[in-house]
Amino acid sequence: MAESTRLVDRVQLRIDEFLTERATQLSAIAPDLEDFVHFSRDFLGRGKRFRALFCYWGWQSVVGGSSEIDPLPSDEPAELSSVISAAAALEVFHAAALVHDDIMDNSDTRRGAPSAHKRFEAVHREAGWSGSAAGFGQSAALLLGDLLLGWSDELFDAGTTLLTDRDAALAARAEFALMRTEVTVGQYLDILEEKSWATRPEIDLLPRAHRVIVYKSAKYSVEAPLVIGAALGGGSLAQVASLREFGLPLGVAFQLRDDLLGVFGDPSVTGKPAGDDLREGKRTVLIALARAQLRPNVRHLLDELLGDPGLDNQQVGMLQTAISDSGAVDHTERIIAHNVQLAKTALADVPISRSARAELLALADTVTKRSA
Repeated sequence: MAESTRLVDRVQLRIDEFLTERATQLSAIAPDLEDFVHFSRDFLGRGKRFRALFCYWGWQSVVGGSSEIDPLPSDEPAELSSVISAAAALEVFHAAALVHDDIMDNSDTRRGAPSAHKRFEAVHREAGWSGSAAGFGQSAALLLGDLLLGWSDELFDAGTTLLTDRDAALAARAEFALMRTEVTVGQYLDILEEKSWATRPEIDLLPRAHRVIVYKSAKYSVEAPLVIGAALGGGSLAQVASLREFGLPLGVAFQLRDDLLGVFGDPSVTGKPAGDDLREGKRTVLIALARAQLRPNVRHLLDELLGDPGLDNQQVGMLQTAISDSGAVDHTERIIAHNVQLAKTALADVPISRSARAELLALADTVTKRSA
């Protein structure tokens, strides 16, 4: 646990150093760009760092604890510096994805604070500029997300150049590129389901919702960071395959927990309004399970209200009760437990270090039993 804490601190230090360098670049272009760095620094100063942790422990899984993090960053081994940069790059990529996700979902908040487009909207409004504040906010946030995507590439490449094993560097880069493709098309599949579900056969709704989970979240939240870390460490095909078997079901469980929190989470803990996924119209596994059990009149009401951004607290409460009474929450909890067990079983005989196995098993519980 202490090593994980040091990793989180070191990743934050790497992000801060990187943003300081980019602040110098942007200030040389125009002082008007300071909000890009200011908002990025604030946004990246928070978060649970799950992706960074999975990347690091994927790396430790194959290097066998040969290079642990020292409390001081001086004389950091090149291989360790490489994985810290990769872990930081994953966090920057995640920030980019969240900025874009909030635009698509029209989310006003993120992590208990205004989302990026709302921050830029406020800048426009407070300055009294011409035109639409909301339009400016969305355009500026879109560009911020693009900038963060580019910066994540820069950070990742800075890390891989430190490796003497070029095959490992190329393998890690290929996994990073695949992750980027999968999460982008996963986002499209998510918005596709929100808009097209009514035209799909009822029998297809649950498997389609599951497909969204896999590609929008499960792979890039757990599986990809693990495999990227293992690739950086020169992991064998057997080690990488076993980490995939652990990572994918755990990633599914991770997102299913997120889906429950999106409907039933405590706003004071999640940093998002109660029932936010209901207002956004998310067609999740939870919703598919509920629809299959609801009486026709209640199902019709759910379909009618889901996706209405103007849902009041009473309507949100009514939908929460309907979903809970359908048995979908208990069913989802069972699926989470099943996937966690699949993941832990897959890890049992993986040829990895003992310390890495212990940390990954602990992480499996942390990411699936969280309240935010």
